[in-house]
Amino acid sequence: MRIISGKLKSRRLSAPKNLPVRPTTDMAKESLFNILNNTFYFDGISVIDLFAGTGNISYEFASRGTKEIYAIDAHFGCIKFINETAKKLALNIQAVKSDVYKFIEKTSLKSDVIFADPPYDFSEEQFLKIADIVFERNLLNKEGVLIIEHSKHTDLSNHKYHSYDKRYGGNVFSFFENIIEE
Repeated sequence: MRIISGKLKSRRLSAPKNLPVRPTTDMAKESLFNILNNTFYFDGISVIDLFAGTGNISYEFASRGTKEIYAIDAHFGCIKFINETAKKLALNIQAVKSDVYKFIEKTSLKSDVIFADPPYDFSEEQFLKIADIVFERNLLNKEGVLIIEHSKHTDLSNHKYHSYDKRYGGNVFSFFENIIEE
């Protein structure tokens, strides 16, 4: 795993082999951050990284200057690795061990970007439940975005807050925004 840009550009990180993760590829991650770079000033936003795994996405935001990052994962080994790496690299990432659904159902945090990278074998309903809870609980700041990473075999475009998809090989990023007029 490599940090693409920012103060830690080109830094390589090696996660323990026994973690149950599938890190976002460098190509897909670089493309995602090119999109986000056209929308946000990274040093002025807050981020929640759901199903954080190794912390790959959190490190990328932190390297680019984001100061408020919450990395959520249910696996103790993942949280331990994120905490150790954040401490070693002096990154302000708050790692929280929690079931993601329980976390988003109870948190009072609001964020500019919520990124979710659940297991690709989730059902469409499991993916969409993330979007449902985020919007029902109003967890995004104004102009905020929820991004769910999934395989090309999953279609989330029927959700009422779905905005668009970006495809990179077998990976898809679905973007959700509160664009519905009240």
